[in-house]
Amino acid sequence: MKKLALLALPVVISACAMTPPAMAPMVDNMSLPEAVRVPAGHKATMTTVGKGEITYECRAKAGMAGVHEWVFVTPVATLADPQGKLVGKYYGGPTWEANDGSKVTGKQVAVAPALAGSIPLQLVKAEPAMGRGAMQGVSYIQRLKTQGGVAPASPCTADTVGQKRQVAYQADYVFYSGM
Repeated sequence: MKKLALLALPVVISACAMTPPAMAPMVDNMSLPEAVRVPAGHKATMTTVGKGEITYECRAKAGMAGVHEWVFVTPVATLADPQGKLVGKYYGGPTWEANDGSKVTGKQVAVAPALAGSIPLQLVKAEPAMGRGAMQGVSYIQRLKTQGGVAPASPCTADTVGQKRQVAYQADYVFYSGM
């Protein structure tokens, strides 16, 4: 019996070494503001960290003569898995595109305040995915753990109308599918 256990030991050790790394812990929706919780019946299927820039443009404020403001134009970011491997990109639309070519767009359902100086948390209802791959079956996307990305602190005036500024940001994007 001892010989059998000793002979099996290298097999067990090599099997453990081949076990894939554990996925990042999934989101506890009950700990989030109610507005950005994913409805029951959906499960998290992928978590990514988006790092990139949000472009803002200085424009005249609609209906307010002589008043100007920084207006959101578009985001662009790379998406990495929890281990740091690049798995896709995020850009205006909004569109999330995986390296396998599948992509999903969506419409904002709700936002909730984040830490000061950071863009809000967000819940997006996904449209049916285009292409087969990682984005297939995605039903909701959450933007969580946001850092930065708010409109520039520099003045937006009549002299700077039309100027654009890029602001760095980071956020976790959590993708959900129906169960």
